[in-house]
Amino acid sequence: MTDIQVAALYRFTDIADPQAVRDAMEAVLDRAGIRGTLLIASEGINGTIAGSADGIATALAAIRALPGCEDLAPKFSTADAMPFHRLKVRVKREIVTMGVPGTDPTAIVGTYVAPAEWNALIADPSTVVIDTRNAYEVKVGTFAGAVDPQTDSFRDFPDWFRANRDTLLAGKTQVAMFCTGGIRCEKSTAFLKSEGVDAVYHLDGGILKYLEEVPADASAWQGECFVFDERVAVGHGLTPGTHGLCRGCRMPINADDRASPLFQEGVQCPACAGTRDAATLAAKAERHRQVKLAAKRGEQHVGKRMERDV
Repeated sequence: MTDIQVAALYRFTDIADPQAVRDAMEAVLDRAGIRGTLLIASEGINGTIAGSADGIATALAAIRALPGCEDLAPKFSTADAMPFHRLKVRVKREIVTMGVPGTDPTAIVGTYVAPAEWNALIADPSTVVIDTRNAYEVKVGTFAGAVDPQTDSFRDFPDWFRANRDTLLAGKTQVAMFCTGGIRCEKSTAFLKSEGVDAVYHLDGGILKYLEEVPADASAWQGECFVFDERVAVGHGLTPGTHGLCRGCRMPINADDRASPLFQEGVQCPACAGTRDAATLAAKAERHRQVKLAAKRGEQHVGKRMERDV
C-alpha cells in the first residue's frame, strides 16, 4: 500500500502579509518533507501538496493555524509514487486567477450542492451545466451534457460567459457549474451572481469529491479527471488514471495519442508535433535520455532543489 498522501486544499480568507505567511509555510513544509505547490495571496491560500501521512498532518496543522483556515477540509487521495518534483510556495495576486476586480467569494457565492444531490440537479432540463475548466482538462473527462467553454485559461471565462450568455440561458432557469476541486467555481459563481444571474449552483468539493463519494455505477461522470501533478488524471475512487503527460507541451495524452506515429516519448505528442525546431526537439530527446538513465541508477533527475518563486 502506498504511503504517499495527497491533499488538495483552498480557503478564501484575508491574509494581511502574504510574504510572511509564504516564508513560514515554506519552512514548515520543507522540514516535513512535503512537495507540491502552495499559492498564497491576500485573498487566501490554495494548493496541492503530497508527502507522508505525518508530513501532511504537520503541514495541515500549520495551515489551519492561519486565521479563517481553522476548519479547512482538504480532499485527500493517494499516489503510488511522489507526484511532485519539488516544493513551490509562491505569493500571487490571486490564488486562482480570473482577473475580474472585486470578485469576492467571501461576500457572494453560488449555492453549494453535495455530490449525492448533483446528478438530480444536472439532469433537470431547466439547468444549464457549465464546465469551468480549460479545454485540455475537459478533453480528459467531464459530466455528460456539460457545456465546454473551450478556454485556454480561467481568465477567458468571464468574456466567454458574457459573449454567450443569451444562448446559454435561453430556456434555462438555473446554472450549475463545476471544476476540479471547487476553487474556480467559488469565483465563477460569484462572477455570475454579480452579472445578475440569481440561481447559480456549484458542485461542493468539485469533481474530486464527486469521484470520491459517488460510486461508478451511479455516476454521471465520463472519462477521468485531470489533476495538476505527475498522476495526470484520476478516476472513480480517486484511483490513478490512464493518461500520461506530453513532456513537449505538458498536455495530457491518452492511448490513441501514444499510438500515433507523431508521438515520441519525452519529446512530442500529436498536439504539439511540428511546432518546434530541430534543436529544441533534440534537447528534449536528450533530457528524456538523461531522465531514463537517472531512473536506472535509482536517482531523481529533477526536483533536487526547492524552488522559490515569488
